[in-house]
Amino acid sequence: MAKRAIFEKKNVLVVGGAGFIGSHLCDELIKTSKVICLDNFSTGNERNIDHLFAEPDFAFLRHDLSQPIDLESEQSLQKFKIQFQGIQEIYNLACPNSAKNFQKNREATLLANSYVVKNVLDLAKKYEAKLLHFSSSVVYGSRRPDNPKIKEDDIGAVDFLSDRACYDEGKRFAETFVHTYREMHGVDAKIIRVFRTYGPRMPLRDNQMIPDFVSNALDNQDLVIYGEEGFTSSFCYVSDVIDAALKIMETDLTGPLNVGSDVDIKLSDLAQKIIDQIGSQSKIVYEPSHFFMTELCLPDISLATNNLGWLPIVTLDKGLEKTIAELRASKGLKGIGD
Repeated sequence: MAKRAIFEKKNVLVVGGAGFIGSHLCDELIKTSKVICLDNFSTGNERNIDHLFAEPDFAFLRHDLSQPIDLESEQSLQKFKIQFQGIQEIYNLACPNSAKNFQKNREATLLANSYVVKNVLDLAKKYEAKLLHFSSSVVYGSRRPDNPKIKEDDIGAVDFLSDRACYDEGKRFAETFVHTYREMHGVDAKIIRVFRTYGPRMPLRDNQMIPDFVSNALDNQDLVIYGEEGFTSSFCYVSDVIDAALKIMETDLTGPLNVGSDVDIKLSDLAQKIIDQIGSQSKIVYEPSHFFMTELCLPDISLATNNLGWLPIVTLDKGLEKTIAELRASKGLKGIGD
């Protein structure tokens, strides 16, 4: 294929761009690129991207990419001149990510980790675009006492018939798909493995730890930890994840690359920080663990540090401050029964 002309700015496609992380990625990309945000709103939300519709270099397509799409025939994308310029970069974040609705989204999760990945890769192949695939720390399985900090060359251990296998094993299969296309078709495809991430725009009432803690603390209700008192995890602020994604896209690295915080914290200490920041009267209580609240591995981030010069820079206290402020406003905007 002849090299395509770039008119002023790159054309960038963000699949799953209305989600929590995807919308923050769109915010950064629009500063330098023309951004096409594609989402089917299975777990994303239009509120996350409302502010971007005023940007002349932004367009939104509502589409389920388990079905192929012809970008050049979309009337709303004519201003991007895709037939002449093509697509320069693709970021794939498409996958339902709702703890509360996980069971009903299992089939959609399977499709996101198979058909969607194939269609994204076919677009990257067609346009000779660079692709960054967002994988997950779940490919390593649960935390193992002998190896709490996990390196990228660890092959992991996942039960492929478990209650959450469509997500955990699905993420592993998606990486295999990306790797195979890179080997067979020369697609410039990269993989990052994202560990637990938090920040503004996380959905409320979705059985996710930090937003649930914040919501309950604002209402002076108990903060529930599902598991034992020693339950620990790490949490990376969303802007740090976006920074790593943009950095790897500018390099020749293919990954996989761990992206997350390597600082372990007890959930009870996290909950208490939220209570203290809000000035809440809430108490911390414990209930039996369930399959979506597990102790995941901590990332060894030396590869990202050594090759990208990347480190998480937002402290937990500062990140919680920003998250609480946004979730407080979001909670105030929600009507009864929302």
